[in-house]
Amino acid sequence: QIEEATVASIQIGFNNGSLTSVELVQFYLDRISNFNPLLHAVIEVNPDALRQAARADAERCSGRRHRAIGALHGVPVLLKDNIATRDALNTTAGSFALLGSVVRRDAGVVRRLRRAGAVVLGKANMDEWANFRSFSGGGWSARGGKGRNPYVLSATPCGSSTGSAIAAAASMAAVTLGTETDGSILCPASLNSVVGIKPTVGLTSRAGVIPITPRQDTIGPICRTVADAVHVLDTIVGYDALDAIATMQASKYIPRGGYMQFLKKDGLRGKRIGVPNGFFNFPNGTVQQMVYEQHLSTMRKT
Repeated sequence: QIEEATVASIQIGFNNGSLTSVELVQFYLDRISNFNPLLHAVIEVNPDALRQAARADAERCSGRRHRAIGALHGVPVLLKDNIATRDALNTTAGSFALLGSVVRRDAGVVRRLRRAGAVVLGKANMDEWANFRSFSGGGWSARGGKGRNPYVLSATPCGSSTGSAIAAAASMAAVTLGTETDGSILCPASLNSVVGIKPTVGLTSRAGVIPITPRQDTIGPICRTVADAVHVLDTIVGYDALDAIATMQASKYIPRGGYMQFLKKDGLRGKRIGVPNGFFNFPNGTVQQMVYEQHLSTMRKT
């Protein structure tokens, strides 16, 4: 089912002819049309997304198929609305103040995504100005409205990368990008039950991303699975002359061969994991307590 598809299974579908990028993009556009009026995860969709998908399909079917094609080739990516794109999309950080403004160039991470053949699906909702100016919090912006947790509509979805996490959880995009200064990837990823990676500052370029502070700002993936998040991370890390000082220092620590090599199914085998007593203080017999103990049991079995 496409709803649960991973990057790896999407590429299998592309390669065996059972799925095209155009079909995948159309599927997500339909999901956004159906669910976004309730969840407010997406601020706007890219009118060129289907054209980009068709180009990816054509590349795959032409002589270029013999060239190395990365994991994100033809895969739709949803970007937080503070990540600049030089295209038909706005970059507003959720604010009407920047509506209609034109950026000079794609953000550094977007350039890497485009080189990898990814399809820019649209812009995700967020805390307006990444909650640098406090409003109602929890994923509200003037342009996008109030984001809602797809699992419990009355629960906070957290912020500020709210729309990215909601979209990943509700299968409105294959993968998404968020940004973090202080909890803005980790909190919405956690509360929407998806996977977020907050990279070391400078591991990903901040060029073309509406800033808060160069000491803490970073850009990272929010996806349904750890493997998908790592695929995205491998694509967007690296040196950028427009964020030279930070990315030059951090790029020294990017492992040769990328991060996918560290994805191992038996990675927890032999590890000791501490469980602080009382940290999760669920009443005995509650659903929360049962689920918590089931997860601990699953980790022990690995």
